[in-house]
Amino acid sequence: MNSFAMSVLVSLADEGLKDEDITAGWTAFAIFILLGLAVAFLGWSLTRQLRKAQRAKDSGVYGDEPSTTPPSAQQPPS
Repeated sequence: MNSFAMSVLVSLADEGLKDEDITAGWTAFAIFILLGLAVAFLGWSLTRQLRKAQRAKDSGVYGDEPSTTPPSAQQPPS
C-alpha cells in the first residue's frame, strides 16, 4: 500500500504545472504597485528629514556654530 501511494505521488509530481495553468493575477500586480508607492513615499520622507536635519545643523541646534555661508556656496565633504 505504501509503495502504491508513493508511485501515485511520484507520477503526479512528474506532471507538474502546465504553462496554461499559470496566470498572472491582479493581486500580485496590486502588491507590486503598492511596493513601488511605499518605496517612493520612503524616499520622499527621507529627503524631508535630511533637509530638516541640515536646516537644524545650519542654525546651530546640534552645538555647532550657525552657518553664515549659503548652502549653495559650501563645499561638499570629501
